[in-house]
Amino acid sequence: MKELTKKYRDEIATPYIADEKGFIDEVIDSAYTRVKLIKLLRSLEKKYTALPRRKHGNIPL
Repeated sequence: MKELTKKYRDEIATPYIADEKGFIDEVIDSAYTRVKLIKLLRSLEKKYTALPRRKHGNIPL
């Protein structure tokens, strides 16, 4: 069981394998996680998306 666990951790459960396969966008070093999150949240703070116009109204019943 220990061999299978080691094989799983080495071959599947690493962020670098997931990055190679395109499952994630980026591997962030733990020392820079806070800085990266603050930058991303600040960029999203001013993001605005306009809602599309309503295509149909409600039919009075």
